Amino acid sequence: MRSCGVGALALVVLLGGCAQESGDGAVPRATEEVPHGYVEGAEEMPEPQSRLVLADGGTGTVHVLDLLTEQTTAVARVEDVRGVTGDGRFAYVTAGAGGLHVIDSGAWAVDHGDHFHYYRTAARDLGAVAERPSYAAADTATITDTAATADTATTAVRTGDGTITLLDRARMEQGELVEAGEIENAAAVLPYRGHLLVAEGGAVRVEGGAGVGACVDAAGTAVTRRGVIFGCADGALLVTEKDGAFEGVKIRYPHKTPASDRATAFRHRPGSSTMAAKAGDSGTWVLDVAARTWKLLRTGPVVAVTAVGEDAPVLTLTEDGVLRAHDPASGKEIAGTKLLAEPLTGSPDIQVDTGRAYVNDPAGKAVYEIDYNDDLRRARTFRPGFAPTYMTETGR
Repeated sequence: MRSCGVGALALVVLLGGCAQESGDGAVPRATEEVPHGYVEGAEEMPEPQSRLVLADGGTGTVHVLDLLTEQTTAVARVEDVRGVTGDGRFAYVTAGAGGLHVIDSGAWAVDHGDHFHYYRTAARDLGAVAERPSYAAADTATITDTAATADTATTAVRTGDGTITLLDRARMEQGELVEAGEIENAAAVLPYRGHLLVAEGGAVRVEGGAGVGACVDAAGTAVTRRGVIFGCADGALLVTEKDGAFEGVKIRYPHKTPASDRATAFRHRPGSSTMAAKAGDSGTWVLDVAARTWKLLRTGPVVAVTAVGEDAPVLTLTEDGVLRAHDPASGKEIAGTKLLAEPLTGSPDIQVDTGRAYVNDPAGKAVYEIDYNDDLRRARTFRPGFAPTYMTETGR
């Protein structure tokens, strides 16, 4: 037999191996191998399979809206629903008395560095995280960017009594909720690069290892390709990893900032290194992780905010129901459109992906798709037939 040549390597993904000639000159069928990026039980697609997980605060019904097919599917009912957050695939629905429900949206993306793989499968309800006796006296968890964070091995969720519960990510992908441990008295826990970063006692440390930097009164986290962010009283702590070693660098506010104006929840387009956050009644913070700088945009108080990307608009939603786009450098308003019915009800939010923004209008029983690259043009309006009180986007 002859050996496979170098040129055959380019065909491995398509053919699963190199064909071999037998002694009589016949060429047998190529050996099948697992395709690159394969995920059991899911269908790989050539484009993002974006979906919205929507919860009705009145009835407790949770639906998944497929943004490609425009079909809405009911997947669960959660009593006394208080909020929804997500990690790109799974949605975490909090309820009164500390309850926490997990929904598999059935859509996600896998980042391979220089490209993405996109997958879809049926949405399903994974059920509730096991309750603890202390839940009876606990209020619901506050929905922030730290409510649910994940990597390929572990998901960390904050339950109603303040405990950080760790869930086995692989088992979640198989449809099971299996606890992998818990951490008490931590301000935030962020799974990152196969480790747990824990914020407690005025510092961030690697679980079981050394500290990586000071972070007093930690609140809010974000994951970017340039590292992860922890919000701190004096700014943000950027944590990076190289060859298993973690390093923290403080990005301080440009001036003394009162506690009421500090950033406690970061919003951004997945993969982007430009963050946006509310700055109390003063306006909107823009954190450029690449440049390691803060900028305060004097937008006034906002209901919701997010950053679209580097040198791209910052979006704000205000009490008058208007969505606005601002220049990230000057803060100047460059576009605006009236969207929401007044008075505002529920929790209006802004979710963004690489081309569109989505704003839920609980009072108007609608979700608006906005082209933020075209003067906030309303591209589509979805009317799911219920009040979309809470919303998160997956599949990005």
